[in-house]
Order: sequence, then C-alpha cells, then structure tokens
Amino acid sequence: MGADFEKERHRLVKRLEEWGYVKSPSVRAAFLNVPRERFVPDDLRASAYDDAPLPIGHGQTISAPSMIAIMLEEADLGPGENVLEIGTGCGYHAALLAEIVGPDRVVSVERIPALADLARANLAACGYRVEVVVGDGTLGYPPRAPYDCVIATAGAPRIPNAWKEQTRVGGRIVAPVGKSRMNQVLVTARRVSESKWEVREGTACAFVPMIGAEGWKA
Repeated sequence: MGADFEKERHRLVKRLEEWGYVKSPSVRAAFLNVPRERFVPDDLRASAYDDAPLPIGHGQTISAPSMIAIMLEEADLGPGENVLEIGTGCGYHAALLAEIVGPDRVVSVERIPALADLARANLAACGYRVEVVVGDGTLGYPPRAPYDCVIATAGAPRIPNAWKEQTRVGGRIVAPVGKSRMNQVLVTARRVSESKWEVREGTACAFVPMIGAEGWKA
C-alpha cells in the first residue's frame, strides 16, 4: 500500500506546532493545504514529510519543513501582500506563500532554467498561480516592485541593495546571511522609513549559496 500523505501531512504539522515552529493559523493552514509530496522527486516521496532537507537536483535542496516554518513566521505575511521569493527550487515554498497571501501575489526568481521549468510544472499541477522568472535573484525583480516582503531560500553574504530598493516602507526582508557560503544566520530586516532599517538576527542555518551579482560567485 502507498503512503497516506494526507495523514503524514497532518502528523508533521502537529509536530511543528508542538516544537514551536508553527504558531500562526495562516502558516498552519498553508502547510496543511500544500501537498509537499508533489514537489519532491518521485524516489523521495516516502520522505516528503520527514523534517529534513531533500535534494531536488542541480545541487539544490528543498528545505526542512521546520526551517521553512521559521521563515514564514518571521515574514509575518497577510492576505493581499506582494511577495518576491528568491530561489524557486521545486516550487514548494512559493506554493506556501501563495496559500498565505493569495493567487497572483507571488513572483519567484530562479537562476537555473531547468528548476524554473520544474517549479512551474509543479505549481500548475497543484493549482497555484505563481509567476516564475529565470534570472539573477540578487537583483530582485523590478517589474513587480515594490514588495511587502522579500524572502530568500539561499544564503547571501549580505542583503543585496536591490532587495532593499524594491521593498516598500513597512515591508521586510527575510534571508539567510553569513560570511560563509554554507553557514548563515536568518536575518529579518524591516524598512521603517525611506532610509532606516531595523535588523534582527535569528536562528543559525545552512542554505545553499546564493549565486549572483550581489551574492557569491559561481
């Protein structure tokens, strides 16, 4: 018999709540509604609801659910907000974002064309309307700026200036930042005025490096 993914999904969300990672009703609902097993490679579907990162090809990973939950809670998103995601990967994180802010409110930038194609197919198959763009995520995506939130799923050496310029006053940036390519601290930066940012450092984390003009070199 195949796995009962819906039951596993509920079990994972219950654990994430017990561990204190999932706190808000909107993040809880997003995790319950998005079928994670549809976004991982077929041979890893049995591990879809393990709290662990999984490889998705091209040297990239889908983050552990607990890490994603931390980021979504930090982002503090509401319905109707405009979100820029940096690093689409397989599209799972974009689907969670779309669940929270609503259809057509999320644009995601992916530098690897094959992954962008995979994400588009996964998102479409699950009914999510997310614009996936191939490009250098460290430069943001000016056509749909300004954003209420920029959220990155790869580690950057610093917060790129382009993201700051494309974030509206009152908006925030959630990103792993660190001096090492493979070890970072999750940073939440809130734009309190045209010239002022409030920056808070959170949990230590380890994301794949962000490659680009304002990121790491390939």
